[in-house]
Amino acid sequence: MKALPAQPKLLMDCSKVLVVQGDYGASARAAVDIAEGEMVEFGIVRRLDGLDGMKNQYVFTWSDEVPNTTWALGSGCATFYDTEAPGKSNTHMERFFDEDRFEIYATRDIKKGEALTHTYKSLKWRGCWDELRDALEVEKETIP
Repeated sequence: MKALPAQPKLLMDCSKVLVVQGDYGASARAAVDIAEGEMVEFGIVRRLDGLDGMKNQYVFTWSDEVPNTTWALGSGCATFYDTEAPGKSNTHMERFFDEDRFEIYATRDIKKGEALTHTYKSLKWRGCWDELRDALEVEKETIP
């Protein structure tokens, strides 16, 4: 009897998320009810060399350094999550820099159809977020 082939490792799953047209462009929404602490999505990133992420709002900061010099493009729906002021988001992203992957968890119960938000890691200091900071009433931090 032939052995079954090994199941490939799943690198991305955003099956609990939909991306829809929102007021300001594409927006991530919960496709199902999601409980506090539940994983919403996981995925991988591709590092982008030579990009100035201070001016490009479509990439993730991919280090804990400030100012950041490593930028990455995320898989799945993660790039379509809106941001919210610190303490108000309904999700949190955990970054695994050395593995080029991320996991997003619900910080409270989320209802089906609700917009998914997380506080952008660079919201307080990144140049491309100046208008967004003003709208959210978040104070800008000066980077060294």
